[in-house]
Amino acid sequence: MATVEQCRVALAELTAKLAGVQPELRARHVPDRRVSCLVTDLDVVFCCRLDQHGVHDLVEGEPDGPADLRLSMDSDVLLALAAGDEDFLSAWLRGRLQVSASMRDLLRLRSLFGL
Repeated sequence: MATVEQCRVALAELTAKLAGVQPELRARHVPDRRVSCLVTDLDVVFCCRLDQHGVHDLVEGEPDGPADLRLSMDSDVLLALAAGDEDFLSAWLRGRLQVSASMRDLLRLRSLFGL
């Protein structure tokens, strides 16, 4: 089990990876959405806003309103995703990563992250 600080670092790494995606691809597949990420074994939630320019306002705590896209995983999965030891598709298919979103957002995520 990782610490909250390790999870913050992992989220920063994932944010940097998203920033490295070609701007044209982000513009096509990343709508303006509120995102929450529940780290189940630490019982901590991270929230942010995601749009074509990347991730903004990443904070620890409950979102101000309902999240459009909700992710749930334990801290080890989050660290593995950030390190590249796990990919989104594999984690999702094996039930290690839960995603709650509209069908349209799931299709967009699939195009962006290989889900």
